[in-house]
Amino acid sequence: MNPRLFLRSLTALKSSQRVARRRADGSGFTLIEVVMALAIFALMGGILYGAFSLGHSAVEKSDTNATRSQKQRAIADLLGSYIRSAFPYRESAQDKTVYFAGESSALSFVSSYSQAMGGRGMAKITISQDEDDTGLASLKLAETVPVRLGADAGQSHSLVLLTNLREFRLAYLDPQAEDENWEDQWEGRERGRLPRAVRLSYLDENGKEVRWTFPIMMSVLSQ
Repeated sequence: MNPRLFLRSLTALKSSQRVARRRADGSGFTLIEVVMALAIFALMGGILYGAFSLGHSAVEKSDTNATRSQKQRAIADLLGSYIRSAFPYRESAQDKTVYFAGESSALSFVSSYSQAMGGRGMAKITISQDEDDTGLASLKLAETVPVRLGADAGQSHSLVLLTNLREFRLAYLDPQAEDENWEDQWEGRERGRLPRAVRLSYLDENGKEVRWTFPIMMSVLSQ
């Protein structure tokens, strides 16, 4: 072989190897680059997970609040149907007093609305609280039909409306007062009439105050 040709071939081979080596070195990643890429990937993953977790918690909290509000509205509608329909019930035609026994913690009266009878008919209604040793109370509702004020009670149905209540309180609006006057007690046998409205208030399990005011539609008829 021609020595000059051999040298040219050897020089060309070494040149091509150097080019290939430079290309290989330029297309690879160093250890620092790999570590930085993994760190960025982990950081982005943590951010995305945190955003997803925060969004999921917000949705759960919103659903819980919506369910709680819907339940409170349903209970308020049920109590309102009974209290607004409070009837000036008299045990006899000659009796001038009406049956309505209201305390700050319990209320018993006769309503012309009866859930057990499909919304019609008279029923004796009792709203009360049952407090445990921890200071928390449960709101209870009882309906008795037919109306019997004596010892022989009718058929009674009761249920617990709310639990974990604090500072449960009932108040009664005096229909004869010129200014708004809420009283802690209202005895129909002594006053001879129904109050103008009933106010129910309590603190829920989150410490939020809930207050409902129900006017009595037949308050005028009892006077």
